[in-house]
Amino acid sequence: MRIQQAMMLGTSAAVTVLAGISCATAGQQAQRTYAIAAGPLGSSLRQVALLSGTNLIIPAGLVAGKRAPALSGRYTAEQAIAILLAGSGLRARRAGTALIIERVQRSNGAGETAATRDILVTGSRIRGAPVASPVIRLDQQQMRDAGQATLGEVVRSIPQSFGGGQNPGIGLNVPAINGVDVGGGSSINLRGLGSDATLTLLNGHRIAYSGSRQSVDVSTIPLGAVDRIEIVPDGASALYGSDAVGGVANILLKRDMNGVETRARIGGSTDGGNFSQLYAVTGGKRWTGGGFIAAYQYSSNSAISASQRSYAANRSPGLTLYPAMRAHNALISLHQDLSPSLSFRVDALFNTRRSVTGYATNPAGDLTLGRQNQVTQDRAYALAPSFQLALGSGWRLALSGSIAGDRVGYDIVRYAGTTRVPLAAGCYCNHAKGFELSGDGPLFRMPAGMVKVATGIGYRTVSLKNDRGAGSPLNFSRSQWDRYAYGELDVPLVAPVLHVPGIYRLNLSAAARYEDYENTGSVTTPKLGLVYAPIAALDLKASWGRSFRAATLLQRYQPPLIELLDARAFGAVNPPAGATALYVMGGNPDLAPERATNWSVTAALHPPSMTGFRAELSYFNVRYFDRIVNPIGFISQSLQDPIYASSVIRSPSPALLQQLIASGASFYNGTGEAYDPSSVIAVIDNSNVNAGHQWAHGIDVLLSYDGALGTRGDRIALGLDVSYLTSHRQISTDQPDLQLAGILFNPPHWRGRGHVSWKHQGLTLTAVASYSGRLADTRFTPIVSLPAQMRFDFVARYQLGTRGKGWLDGLDLTLALDNAFNVTPPPISVSTVSDTPYDSTNYSPLGRVLSIGIAKKW
Repeated sequence: MRIQQAMMLGTSAAVTVLAGISCATAGQQAQRTYAIAAGPLGSSLRQVALLSGTNLIIPAGLVAGKRAPALSGRYTAEQAIAILLAGSGLRARRAGTALIIERVQRSNGAGETAATRDILVTGSRIRGAPVASPVIRLDQQQMRDAGQATLGEVVRSIPQSFGGGQNPGIGLNVPAINGVDVGGGSSINLRGLGSDATLTLLNGHRIAYSGSRQSVDVSTIPLGAVDRIEIVPDGASALYGSDAVGGVANILLKRDMNGVETRARIGGSTDGGNFSQLYAVTGGKRWTGGGFIAAYQYSSNSAISASQRSYAANRSPGLTLYPAMRAHNALISLHQDLSPSLSFRVDALFNTRRSVTGYATNPAGDLTLGRQNQVTQDRAYALAPSFQLALGSGWRLALSGSIAGDRVGYDIVRYAGTTRVPLAAGCYCNHAKGFELSGDGPLFRMPAGMVKVATGIGYRTVSLKNDRGAGSPLNFSRSQWDRYAYGELDVPLVAPVLHVPGIYRLNLSAAARYEDYENTGSVTTPKLGLVYAPIAALDLKASWGRSFRAATLLQRYQPPLIELLDARAFGAVNPPAGATALYVMGGNPDLAPERATNWSVTAALHPPSMTGFRAELSYFNVRYFDRIVNPIGFISQSLQDPIYASSVIRSPSPALLQQLIASGASFYNGTGEAYDPSSVIAVIDNSNVNAGHQWAHGIDVLLSYDGALGTRGDRIALGLDVSYLTSHRQISTDQPDLQLAGILFNPPHWRGRGHVSWKHQGLTLTAVASYSGRLADTRFTPIVSLPAQMRFDFVARYQLGTRGKGWLDGLDLTLALDNAFNVTPPPISVSTVSDTPYDSTNYSPLGRVLSIGIAKKW
């Protein structure tokens, strides 16, 4: 919890309790047994102060009329005072050897971001409720100390998030179900279940999907406006609805700030390419009852070509390994109290990004002879206003809405020498809008505390327009609405004040959500949670629930595409001369929602005697049914691997071929020869179906410590995040169970990230180690093993703060060396010049990157 500073105590008279300054510190740290009956808050606080020998300043006007709960048990003075103040709107602030009781409110310091400590944590709709699922938190200070400058860099470093899905640099040889790069956006992909199975929120609001996938592009959000990211890597559809199968990520913005901060970073890969620039400005203002923050960020990087990397130059000459990108991001967030009980907030976001990638169309990789380029232009916006009304007795009513859009325009052109041949142009145009009415508050009091509830109803629509140009048979425009209602209950069964042997705290939570989708039907998802603390230092948590993901509009309504290609492109062995195969792919309007069952157990250790230390061990289990899949994972193996036999029709009749071609929205003859039905030896149907089953389970280990080092005011921060994953998929009942984790283009079994930071005055030195486990390339025989990798990053950051003089005041300098020992991706075999010669879902071509950053607060 952050320490709030410097508030007015008003003109109220104060009662000062003094019990020996010389023993005050020892008295506040020692545990004592208290047995104080429920009664007036001021009286209870004075009893704690007298018993503990604490210097406690209690403004009488603040505690007048307030009551405190009973206090029974062994606590330090600060713990006892915190229990008495819970729910009062007051807190204790240390001032030298004394503690001062004051209201909970914002300070005017430029670094403070929270408006109140009445916190709503991701993973619950109830304020202050304990969360039974594990929660991963990253604040901006941690991101800056690690040398990260964009949210894309941040999410790709999280061990629980797989680099597949929608992310920049995903190669064309990656199976579509595992990943794609449309527009250069960055998404979160928890447990490798797909970026469309992770729900990403901005300040608790949904925003528009990006590109062709049902995922959210986090790179549109300027990092300067971000306060923290909270990730619940557990099913959460009962709370948040569709997509929260792998979990939910909530990007929380700073509420406001005083002043302006400018920032610049420049860097590049030492092997060539990736010359990157970033310039940002963040500013804001606070006033009585309100404030705002505004941020702008410009970023750009040059492309990385295969010729610049030794492991790719001979395998895929002429290929762009990482796209050239240029982006502008802007955001504003404003809040204002309209009355003592009514407040208003609005968040607005706008982004543009241009991405360029391509490959040579000849084996020599000579771009002057022939090449194919793809240029995308992304424009995204979001507007999310909300009103909050305090109803009294702890109840709050909220009305929120959102409207958002994301347009990814693309232009694919092939060049034969100097001749320009347009291949495709259009856009994936996504829009979303909705509203929600919600409320939360206490129902009644039990001996252990208040039973609280949260409930809400809402309506939203999403739409997708796939525009390939006037008259294109592949054009479509579809929308879908859904309406929903949810409820959540938090029941405290045992609290510390009850002094129950063997049970320090026990909480039960339950939630359920009902959603009704247009043309799809309804889905009801429950969730149960239990938090049991046998002692103050240990929490044992368990959660169980069901989740779902609605089919994307592209999966349902994409027009059928028919392609005629050489049979050898599909793995045909020694086919007749001129043999071809017909490939069918498209949407399915009858797709049902995907469904999942999630459960997890967590042990969290946080000893009160070790301030700043926390250790968590979690086990998770996901059983995912009715997955929407293209039944053929590797197109190049369609006619060779027997597991795809049910999706292949061999020796098709001329009548069937004619029927298929007539039904398709588009027919593409890629053979270079006239279509001859007699040469077609097979039809390969890879249309979307509800056939897949997927299982994922594993362990997460989280360790963190932030504390003093020595007596000079130095601090040390340690962190470790390790994830072990086992996952399998069965594409259809007539196909075998396939291992996913540890296999090429899937997450490795083990991923981990550890860091240590030493802080001395304004200097922060950080070392980061990232581990990625072994993979097996099972596409061909013999199977090839790709080794595990360990990479190291080093960051030096110096913040002058108020120590600087003149223009040096508030200066912040950063020197970062990522992948210091230049660990490179292990190469894999490729079939065509457009194939990326490494697993682009798990490895990056950036190599060693050196960057320099400078920031200043004004």
